[in-house]
Amino acid sequence: MADGGEHTAWEAVPGAAQGPPPRSLDSIDRAILRILQTDGRASIRSVAERVHVSRANAYARINRLIDDGVIRGFSARVNHERAGHGASAYITLKIVQNSWRTVREQLQALPGAAHIALVSGDFDVLLLVHTPDNRTLRELVLTRLQAIPEVLSTRTLLVFEETDLDPDPAR
Repeated sequence: MADGGEHTAWEAVPGAAQGPPPRSLDSIDRAILRILQTDGRASIRSVAERVHVSRANAYARINRLIDDGVIRGFSARVNHERAGHGASAYITLKIVQNSWRTVREQLQALPGAAHIALVSGDFDVLLLVHTPDNRTLRELVLTRLQAIPEVLSTRTLLVFEETDLDPDPAR
């Protein structure tokens, strides 16, 4: 709880995973999501005022979105370069068929791993990593990734510049 008994939307969201089957979101739910994507620390009061509902309604809607697994958690958007991770790369991996779960567990343990996706196409996995420098990135690829037995090949795409897209408030 924030000062004055005011709840903030960013308080713990442990285990918000599966929940009930997906339901359609109304315009108020979508507006709440846009607000929280832009500012995950927005107070319940602020959210309620901006979407023109009571605090109790906003609180109930946010909790429902969490319980339903629509909101998976709250996080900070990090400038990786300023945080000491000046090298970023997308790494594509071809892996042994049916080894996704094993490979995913090993990739999650990698230092600097930020996003892992099982994809279709010319490769099987897309991995985003942030490292302090290119030497560390090289070591990660050559000694850690390529040492995973289920990894058949890798391709590294250096990120020269990136831009996080904020949700469009007009939508």
